[in-house]
Amino acid sequence: MSKKKEISRRTFLTKVAAGGAACAIVPRHVLGRGFTPPSDTLNIAAVGVGGMGRTNLINLASQNIVALCDVDWRYADKGFDRLEIDIERLKKRIELPAPPQPGESSAPFDPVKAQARIDGMIKLRSVHLQKATRYTDYRQMLERQKDIDAVMVATPDHMHASIALAAMDLGKHVYVQKPLCWSVEEARKLSRRATETKVATQMGNQGHSSDDGRTAVEYVWSGAIGDVREVHIWTNRPLGFWPQGVPRPEPLKAAPEPLKWSGRDVNARLAAAICGDYPIPGGLAWDLFQGTCASNVDYHPIYHPFNWRGWTDWGVGAIGDMGAHLIDHSMWALNLGFPTSVETVSTPFNGASYPSATLTFYEFPARGAMPPLKLTWYDGGLKPNKPEELGDEELKQEGGALLIGTKGKLLHDTYGFKPRLLPKSLHDSFGKPPQKLPRIAGERHEMNWVDAAKGKVEASSPFEYAARLTEVMLLGVVALRAGKKIYYDGANMRVTNVLQANDYLRRDYRQGWSI
Repeated sequence: MSKKKEISRRTFLTKVAAGGAACAIVPRHVLGRGFTPPSDTLNIAAVGVGGMGRTNLINLASQNIVALCDVDWRYADKGFDRLEIDIERLKKRIELPAPPQPGESSAPFDPVKAQARIDGMIKLRSVHLQKATRYTDYRQMLERQKDIDAVMVATPDHMHASIALAAMDLGKHVYVQKPLCWSVEEARKLSRRATETKVATQMGNQGHSSDDGRTAVEYVWSGAIGDVREVHIWTNRPLGFWPQGVPRPEPLKAAPEPLKWSGRDVNARLAAAICGDYPIPGGLAWDLFQGTCASNVDYHPIYHPFNWRGWTDWGVGAIGDMGAHLIDHSMWALNLGFPTSVETVSTPFNGASYPSATLTFYEFPARGAMPPLKLTWYDGGLKPNKPEELGDEELKQEGGALLIGTKGKLLHDTYGFKPRLLPKSLHDSFGKPPQKLPRIAGERHEMNWVDAAKGKVEASSPFEYAARLTEVMLLGVVALRAGKKIYYDGANMRVTNVLQANDYLRRDYRQGWSI
């Protein structure tokens, strides 16, 4: 990025602050009968609208979407162009319910929620997309547009912290997709800034707002399974979703001898096989896509869209993608803080693309009356041993969590869905646990954030909690990069035994970018 085009966060924050408040709250009586005051709807800007961001926008369509930002409008518009098809498909499913398709959520189909989604898609298509101002650079959006109350972020992982911090510094409420950020240091900064600014914050781990997820927590709190010393959590990601364990595309290097067929030489052949001269597609601002990542990487279609998750430049792999949906409820129910040690073993790791499969072993200390606990994370098709109490039933391939207690076991699906006690006799005799947690209206995670921004409720998964959850996830990546078991001093954010691993708690940023 040239110095002429370079806009630091502090520079544009100073300019924006000089421009005055984004939007004043106008009492209803000033506007008169029949007018909706600005305080009744939130003016929302969205950054990253081509993937999960589109879903977030649908769920936020009852509000006022004033600005949209994406580095690849060609890809984003493909998603918006599918709205009509998606509306008709969902209408047909309401008329004739069908079992979920492979890869869909295991939650039962709810026609009421489906109709609400249709309404959101219609409003997004017919109202918001027609009037929202479009941007490619979020910094210009925040500098130029003065009516923004809140910012939704659904970009690749490496940009979350930069955008969220810039928004909070301007007093904007912030919703950030999971994982909250790319590095442990970023998680700490986001949590601290959220506390300082007192804006409403939320991470996009929707299972935190589900009735099932809260029931899972209440089972543990009620003592249904006794003291928990062991937790097993697994996901089938990345298999079938995005590539990992692959070499970075590059041409063959000159060598004194021809390549053989060893593992190393086969990887070199693979790198050359997928290498090619791929021009940057029209409409993709590749330099802005790379954003804060440490080094410049030439464009290749294996990186974008979506496949960025498997590359260390931009994503944090399977544990970053699904840990927020799977580790969440155990961390919540068992009051887990920071682990004292973390060890990750994996299939080969080349440093550029995350391994095809990993096992991560966490050790957590005692918490008050709760005993020490070991948590094991499995991905890439690896799963824990099936508990005998399941009989002929198999562990769900897509993922789940198994909490082992002194009185029984708790099993739940991804997002905390379908919590049940094992053995079945315990589940039947115990019944539903006492309700100790409030339920989120309509299980609507995004709208819970909107209501929090309006001062009506507490946010379901605010940064102060989400940052700790994200840090636990990211420590699995730190241990992977360290290549050995690490011992962690969470209070001081420090690895005590592998000093080099402390470099992996933070990252370098490309010239012209910082947080």
